[in-house]
Amino acid sequence: MTESKQWYVVNTYSGHENRVKENLQARVDSFGIQDVIFKILVAEVEEIEVKPNKKPMAKMTNLFPGYLFVQMIMTDEAWYIIRNTPGVTGFIGSSGGGAKPFPVSEEEMENIFKRLGISEIAVIVSFGLKDRVRITSGPFSGMEGTVESMNNDLQTAAVLISLFGRETPTEIAYIDLEKVNL
Repeated sequence: MTESKQWYVVNTYSGHENRVKENLQARVDSFGIQDVIFKILVAEVEEIEVKPNKKPMAKMTNLFPGYLFVQMIMTDEAWYIIRNTPGVTGFIGSSGGGAKPFPVSEEEMENIFKRLGISEIAVIVSFGLKDRVRITSGPFSGMEGTVESMNNDLQTAAVLISLFGRETPTEIAYIDLEKVNL
């Protein structure tokens, strides 16, 4: 039985999530287990704090205080290393007594990624450079244009659309585009 990499929730001391992330990353590097523990995520979003008579300031807010998410293959070694990392109080979804925790479902993780403005799911596209596409949602919904460039990391395409009689490049998410069959 081969284990697959999945996301797990690790409980930490509240307010110490980033320190625990650094400690855990250092342990992953020193034990050389990058092939078992892949990503460590603190679910933070940037918020603008506005106080009367003060300049607006950006601050990071943790969506899940006291928790971090670890993408890993649940092996005995990885489980032991994480549980014994300073600041870690345990895994969520473990019944105790040496029982390993349950992973977070893909749907739940995708919802968290959406809240953070990132996506783990790659969109498979049917179009390429210079193809004619139609925008399916957003402010330019229904408009057609030509794909000028593609960014697979961000999953967006620069589409040349006609605005006010001029060709204008506009960044559109892959998921909001469909190929126009001529």
